[in-house]
Amino acid sequence: MSDANEPTGAVEPDVGTTGAGTAGAGTAGGPAAATGAAGSAGAGAPSGATTANDPAGAPDPAGSAPGRHVRVVLVDDHRMFRTGVQAEIGQTDRTGVEVVGEAADVDQAVTVITATRPEVVLLDVHLPGGGGVEVLRRCSPLMADAERPVRFLALSVSDAAEDVIGVIRGGARGYVTKTITGTDLVDSIFRVQDGDAVFSPRLAGFVLDAFASTDAPPVDEDLDRLTQREREVLRLIARGYAYKEIAKQLFISVKTVESHVSAVLRKLQLSNRHELTRWATARRLV
Repeated sequence: MSDANEPTGAVEPDVGTTGAGTAGAGTAGGPAAATGAAGSAGAGAPSGATTANDPAGAPDPAGSAPGRHVRVVLVDDHRMFRTGVQAEIGQTDRTGVEVVGEAADVDQAVTVITATRPEVVLLDVHLPGGGGVEVLRRCSPLMADAERPVRFLALSVSDAAEDVIGVIRGGARGYVTKTITGTDLVDSIFRVQDGDAVFSPRLAGFVLDAFASTDAPPVDEDLDRLTQREREVLRLIARGYAYKEIAKQLFISVKTVESHVSAVLRKLQLSNRHELTRWATARRLV
């Protein structure tokens, strides 16, 4: 089971504020050096790719180069996680990162990003309302702005290849997992602001494999039968969520959840949620 669900309700953008969050321990340091390289080798691959360090353990105090500044929006459906990230990297005078807004679902994210026009968005992959890919789709005009582009860095607990490739194809400039340290996250944010592509080391291989040739990646015909909402329900069912929990997570009724589950079982020719869980696990969708 994942963390506690985010309470419903709109999250207002923190426009114009700087360095919100509790004071972190330690002193500011220089940006952490990225290790490895994830340069692209095919059409459509991100250019200038680097990999962010991804060590386990307690995060180091975040720091950035003196004089640098970047405006960031946090998009994640768990309030406690957003609070932790804000406290770790959001002290602008120490890190150079100014958190100008937060959002907990797709609609809130689009509203806050459009209102604040940050340089970088930290984007969770699994969100109520359509997921990170839907945020990217609806914000594509902002990403395409030549003068003030909004760039996206996925920050997720998931390390599934499908999630990584999905958001990169959607326009994200990088993908790091939530085990990243505060120092490395700040460094990754500034790299994305500069136009680089940044990945946690293990994930860079997914991107290289996906863009290594002009051939389209293998198509999962069974998965393609499902709508985006049906895929969201499938993942939550496979993670052990009850119908009521899924309804709260996706802001839909329990009856609608039941309808989506029935549609998924019918399209995949499965009999029950246990078979569905095995099916999703085999494809690394959980």
